[in-house]
Amino acid sequence: MEKIYLDYASATPVDPRVLEFAKRFLMKDMGNASSLHSAGLGTRKAIVEARTRIAELINAESENDIIFTSGATESNNLAIKGTAMRNTRKGKKVMASVIEHISVLNSMKELSKNGFEFGMLPVDSMGIIDLDQLKERLTDDTTVVSIMYANNEIGTIEPIKAAAKLIHEKGGFLHVDATAAAGKIPIDVQNEGIDLLTISSNDMYGPQGVGALYIKPGIKPQPFILGGGQERGFRSGTENLFGIAGMGEAARLAKEEMAEENGRLQKIRDQLIEQILEIENTNLTGHRTQRLPHHASFTFGRIEGESILLNMNQYNIQIATGSACTSRTLEASHVLLALGLKHEEAHGSMIISLGKSNSEEQIPHIVKAVRETIERLRAMSPL
Repeated sequence: MEKIYLDYASATPVDPRVLEFAKRFLMKDMGNASSLHSAGLGTRKAIVEARTRIAELINAESENDIIFTSGATESNNLAIKGTAMRNTRKGKKVMASVIEHISVLNSMKELSKNGFEFGMLPVDSMGIIDLDQLKERLTDDTTVVSIMYANNEIGTIEPIKAAAKLIHEKGGFLHVDATAAAGKIPIDVQNEGIDLLTISSNDMYGPQGVGALYIKPGIKPQPFILGGGQERGFRSGTENLFGIAGMGEAARLAKEEMAEENGRLQKIRDQLIEQILEIENTNLTGHRTQRLPHHASFTFGRIEGESILLNMNQYNIQIATGSACTSRTLEASHVLLALGLKHEEAHGSMIISLGKSNSEEQIPHIVKAVRETIERLRAMSPL
């Protein structure tokens, strides 16, 4: 059977058009952007163009508000720790939703080791943040609140605009990790009141090893990588020209093709959800409709989920799971536990994230493989 890749939430292949556009910056047009000769000036122009494409994707005020980094993890660290450390005079309280990516949670925990008070914001059973709890827990001392745009494990999209309004009423800053959402659904940082936004190249068919951080005008995070002052001094170091150029082209393509691709993938997603839920003792995780158009996630009762990924791989189908086999710890997914699932339920999870290589013709093969996998594992399970 041909390979069916269903793990686009973990990594996307570089779009051939992106590679064709950016490969010249590996050898031919490879000057240092800090140089004043023609090669350097040409490189600088390419970086400015990439910045512009990303600014257009999220409706930033200016291309100057986009800072390039090595990826989403670095962007999250700079946004959270840099903004909190810069604004200690306002206060030393920070907050994040309980379902954030580990790079967000660990950045907050690091701050708590240095005199900050770190609070966790709960979510409901579908993964949506509790706005009433947010309002209650915000104080005049709260500096940074981090809420992801959409969760990569359950697909739920958060009420960012409503959260931003509450945070700004207390004079705080909202950081949004948009790794799972940017390039997938429309984002408007100005309309939604977002102060800092993390974007990943590799999650929208761009090269690995590059990301971006939107910083609203007037906000000045404390930098942690010091040197020659590149990226407005927020992130020094010679720019990853190939990665940046590729990310800019990926952003351009995403903006142009998003609406059509979303419609195509949502049809596949909905059919998969409908048919997989026909399997006995199967539940959808995340919000049924307020979710990413390419994302479907499930839990299966009476299964220890460590084998789901490996069994599906025998059908040459690559999926993800929130169980311990995909992490570096022995704990169940903190996201699924935050929804109120028991540990044994959280271990029996499967995540399907669709992309450009997927089609409606693959649906019967996927559903058949899932059904046979679940039946086989349940027959073997002591549960």
